[in-house]
Amino acid sequence: MTPGTVMEIGRQAIEATLMMSAPMLIAALAVGLVVSIFQAATQINEATLQFVPKLVAIFLVLILLGPWMLQYMIDYIQRLFGSIPQLIG
Repeated sequence: MTPGTVMEIGRQAIEATLMMSAPMLIAALAVGLVVSIFQAATQINEATLQFVPKLVAIFLVLILLGPWMLQYMIDYIQRLFGSIPQLIG
């Protein structure tokens, strides 16, 4: 196994991690922005006000995109395990 192969496997792992986490992070970011604008407009300065909407948004993203995320992870693991014979020999 060459250093280039190790770097490629690491790059693919980071790419898979980003693809799996991006929808939830984007949803949390969007909801946080909307709630922050609402707090600024109404002058409600409550730090815990953002927690529940973000939690609901992440939960909805998991429900909607969960099957895609699971399939993406399965495909990645199958490619990784399928490449083991080439890495060893």
